[in-house]
Amino acid sequence: MLPESTNGAGGTSGGGLAVPMAWLCAEYLADEVLRTAALVAPGSLEYRAGLQALALTVHLSEGPDGPSVGWAAGDVDAWLRHTAYDRPWPPWVEERLAARRASGGDGPDLALAHTAWRLLRDTWVLAADLDSRAVGGDASPVDEDDQVWLPAWKLGLPLAHLSLHLR
Repeated sequence: MLPESTNGAGGTSGGGLAVPMAWLCAEYLADEVLRTAALVAPGSLEYRAGLQALALTVHLSEGPDGPSVGWAAGDVDAWLRHTAYDRPWPPWVEERLAARRASGGDGPDLALAHTAWRLLRDTWVLAADLDSRAVGGDASPVDEDDQVWLPAWKLGLPLAHLSLHLR
């Protein structure tokens, strides 16, 4: 059996099996944040969307030295900025993925990040219309019966952001 690579870039070491360590670390951190916040049931569609959105944010926020495996205040602040409501998250994700692809880095990590983004972008869910309050500008509660179809990232990103605040 060939040894597994444990370098942060997810590459191979001496012809061994390529293990997507950077993506797995990002997904682990996202899972810890969401489970700690306990806003939705693990295994639900909402949980999966939040997990993928936060894992993508963590993974794409990483520097060239690989994943951050701690809870450094600067890391959390960056994740909060990227997941904030008024930020253009989808263009940021696509820009970062394109930059990684152009640099030829990430290997299996990049493939998993692309898959997560494709699923978040192409999966549509029926959910409460949270944007209707933003358009009207009033402070009335959300009418959960007023539902619209939206891409899964629009469901997962606010969950990820709120979970980061509650961690």
